[in-house]
Amino acid sequence: MNVLITGAAGGLGRALAAECGRRGYNLFLTDVNEDGLHCIQRGLERQFGVTVTTQTCDLTNAESVDKMLEVIDRYNIRFDILLNIAGLDFEGGFMGREREKVVKIVLLNDAATLRITHAILERRRPGRHFTIVFVSSLASMFPMPLKATYAASKRFLLDFATSLRQELKNQDANVLALCPGGMVTTKEAMEGIAAQGFWGDATTNPLEVVARKTLDRALGGKGIYVPGGLNQMLSFFGKIVPRSLVASVVYRRWNYAQSKWLESPVENCHEL
Repeated sequence: MNVLITGAAGGLGRALAAECGRRGYNLFLTDVNEDGLHCIQRGLERQFGVTVTTQTCDLTNAESVDKMLEVIDRYNIRFDILLNIAGLDFEGGFMGREREKVVKIVLLNDAATLRITHAILERRRPGRHFTIVFVSSLASMFPMPLKATYAASKRFLLDFATSLRQELKNQDANVLALCPGGMVTTKEAMEGIAAQGFWGDATTNPLEVVARKTLDRALGGKGIYVPGGLNQMLSFFGKIVPRSLVASVVYRRWNYAQSKWLESPVENCHEL
């Protein structure tokens, strides 16, 4: 199989690249981190003997994406799986962040994901089943004061994945929305998990386990995956509890956590 992974240089993207390599899949990896891409490329080729191609790309920039697509078309690379992992968040309240940083969350998490998905669907391998994974979040299940833009951007991905799954059902394709809780992807992410105390630890998902089970479920035709029993329970209650009450509870939790954590603005750029 040929797999394209965005946000492949770190966190969940790296874990999924390793899982794909373990399964013998050929990989096309993209990220803004050129050094990180080269590092993971060498490791995967040495460990698993698979073909790994890398291309630095800023998915929020249409010209950068077009240059990557030119490389793909030059070598007539066609894909069986697209793993949309790239994403970011800037922690803190809406008015506590710079305007363009708030906008950038939506540009990468949503607009850039649509851009690459549309392009790679046009470059799927003919006559083969096609699989797409979108990384949403447990946060997509709730209104999230102090993480409002991030949670809303992930809700968009959840709804879009559900809709696109229906559109592609008769085209031999499957779409899965991954909705994890916390994941240990960056130093800032670890600090955020620690600041939440019990709830941070209890809702955190091991990267390697999430990567393996995400691929298993996506290839098995599933439409949504919420890792962890507690997270599945929380997602259920998020559907039945009044959203205004959820927003109040979430605000108290995050206000307490961020008051301990964010002494100064922290750029928390991680794949969730």
